[in-house]
Amino acid sequence: MDHADKVDQDAVLRARTMLLGSGRPSLGRQIEAYRVLSVVSPLAYLPKLTEALLSYGYAPEIRDQPEVQLARHAEAAATARLVDAGDPKRTALLVRALSAYRYTLYAVGRRAEGLAVCEETAEAGRWGFAHGQVSSSVYGHGPLAAVLAEDGRHQEAAELCGKLVRAARSEGPGKVSFWAAVEWAAELDAAGRHDAALEAFAEIVDAGRAEVDGEGSSPLAVMAWQLVHQAGMLDAAGRHAEASGARQDALAFLSELDRTGERKSWSNILSWWTTLYALSGRSAEPVGRPGAPAPPFGLPFLNWSPDIKQTYFDSLPTLEEQVADLRRAARSDPREHLPALVAQHRRLSIRSALYWEKRGHRILKPLRPIFDEGVVLARRLADVAGKDQSREALARALTDRSMFLVAAKQYGEAYDDYLEVLDLLG
Repeated sequence: MDHADKVDQDAVLRARTMLLGSGRPSLGRQIEAYRVLSVVSPLAYLPKLTEALLSYGYAPEIRDQPEVQLARHAEAAATARLVDAGDPKRTALLVRALSAYRYTLYAVGRRAEGLAVCEETAEAGRWGFAHGQVSSSVYGHGPLAAVLAEDGRHQEAAELCGKLVRAARSEGPGKVSFWAAVEWAAELDAAGRHDAALEAFAEIVDAGRAEVDGEGSSPLAVMAWQLVHQAGMLDAAGRHAEASGARQDALAFLSELDRTGERKSWSNILSWWTTLYALSGRSAEPVGRPGAPAPPFGLPFLNWSPDIKQTYFDSLPTLEEQVADLRRAARSDPREHLPALVAQHRRLSIRSALYWEKRGHRILKPLRPIFDEGVVLARRLADVAGKDQSREALARALTDRSMFLVAAKQYGEAYDDYLEVLDLLG
């Protein structure tokens, strides 16, 4: 036995001894041991090394060091690729490792590589399904749909989202999540397939009604948000009578909330509101394209790529300055500047809602002044603009404030605002 062999065997012995010792070694030392042992016992230790590297990449001390996180998750992905194909947990582990690697690639702005990892993740899911390791043929496909949407490839994203929804349906009744269904409807709409989007969103509303009318397994607030969003989609399609019906149904749920509140207690449901609210404002935002991505409206912001989230919220100060400039200009020439002020203020209110939603459930104090100002501006616009323009702007501002007040559990005020919307629009 030469010296190199002796050193290797000594390293193996030290690694085994450390792992079997009475004291638990640090995660870094465990990884050192697993690296050594994975060479001599890959079946046993490659999965353990992958898991340890994934945890190491989330260590609190490197939370603000994305390049270090990237290196650790890159090694986790490389290690997971080496796990034996016969390991029944290989696909799930590989998809987890690739997902972490993809996230950190996007965090440092390496989107082209991130997209390649998304495609690899989807391929890993297909392989795992073909080999009986996962139950769905679209396992691991969700991140790919999201980044396609960010890059403005909405037709491809819609097709992939449709596959995700159909796969969930095949598993049985009630298996399609609200989030998957909303994402599909949003991408269909963005791809110009408006009738298909309306049909997909109608299924969301129908499923919500069934849950509310059945076991009460959905909040009334979520039902109101869904119906209000559906009314907006129907109005955009020129189907005003159906939109009016959706608004009447929403008002009925708001009336019940005003009288008796929710039928049961729910945990934080703000993401349902903010996701639909942000989606309602997509047309006012720049269109995403490769090289200039945009938020994938229709997904909760937690599922946006980290670089997209950072850019979106970094724009808040600039947008606040633009609104302040327009506010000053509108004082001297309201007819010229109020329409732009109302539009920019709504963009600001959406960003602010997302900003505060990710910081906790206490939204009333920080957000109320923004929504109140939106209504005030819309009423001012009604005094100087044409009848149709002012009516629509005021109805939109009142709707926005009403749905915010539902989220803040101020049900009586929410009902009053939405009752005025029905007076304006029918």
